[in-house]
Amino acid sequence: MNAQVRKGDWMQTFSGLQFWPLDPRANEVRIQDIAAGLSKLCRYGGQSLRFYSVAEHCVHMANHAPDELKLAALLHDASEAYLCDIIRPIKPFLSNYLEIEAGLERVIAQRFGLSHPWPAEVKRLDTAILADERDQAMAPPPVAWSQTTEPPLGVTLQFWAPEVAQVEFLVAFYRFGGRDRE
Repeated sequence: MNAQVRKGDWMQTFSGLQFWPLDPRANEVRIQDIAAGLSKLCRYGGQSLRFYSVAEHCVHMANHAPDELKLAALLHDASEAYLCDIIRPIKPFLSNYLEIEAGLERVIAQRFGLSHPWPAEVKRLDTAILADERDQAMAPPPVAWSQTTEPPLGVTLQFWAPEVAQVEFLVAFYRFGGRDRE
């Protein structure tokens, strides 16, 4: 038997491939799968007033990142295409989730020639955009959000349909120098 033993089970991706989220390999990561997955994931666990995708969130962040960080900003949530978007309040309490996420992020960074962990400026942008998203996509909060520790980026959300978000994400990937390395 020639089958390679892998950790966990596999999922089928948009492009029809097998992908093991607990045992990812860089050569199995496809930008089309990332774009498709993120375009259909709603931020904030779907609790926003309108559909707002993780793909759109990533494109806005990349547009506001310094040139040398645009691709990293675009791909900072790429692991969610395989793991889903886990909301911030519970992510740290899921046993070994952060380890699984970091392992997948490392493989994605390797696939696209980026460094990992993501640079501090990308993390800052991810915090700054929260204020824009809260003000445009969410009902008025009952109390102030403790996570909004940075000034807003000044982004105007577009609330792209999944089909539009997928295309915009791919366009941004290539515009910011991304290559699907084989």
